[in-house]
Amino acid sequence: MVNAENATAKERVIDKFLRYLSSHDVERFLSLFTDDMLYEDVARGTVFHGRDEYRPFGEAFFVAFPDVTFELTSRFATGNKGGFEWVMRGTHRGDMPGMPAKGKHIEVRGASILEFADGKICRCSDYWDRATALRQLGLMPTG
Repeated sequence: MVNAENATAKERVIDKFLRYLSSHDVERFLSLFTDDMLYEDVARGTVFHGRDEYRPFGEAFFVAFPDVTFELTSRFATGNKGGFEWVMRGTHRGDMPGMPAKGKHIEVRGASILEFADGKICRCSDYWDRATALRQLGLMPTG
């Protein structure tokens, strides 16, 4: 678990990042980013340029996983860089590209690497265990 008591301003941005995702608040989540943000989902091979390009994905994600939560397990921020590890938990109730709804609960570990500008996130690269997610959903064979 992460100690919020002695967090730096950038570490508090990281805390809000996952808190806003866990509360399914796309607008508050996007308020943490610069207007010209770049958001990369490495596991899916997608890149979003700007808040308006990311917004439909975020909204669709919360439809697909209406009970999704994120647990912050570690974080750091230094200079204009930061990173954190997380655990995502949720039930897959809606279709996403390449992932038809299965109604199954998943638990997936991941990490995000950030760049900051003027106290906001200007770049985020997410790395998560897609193979485990697909196996838990029955979309990929085990072993």
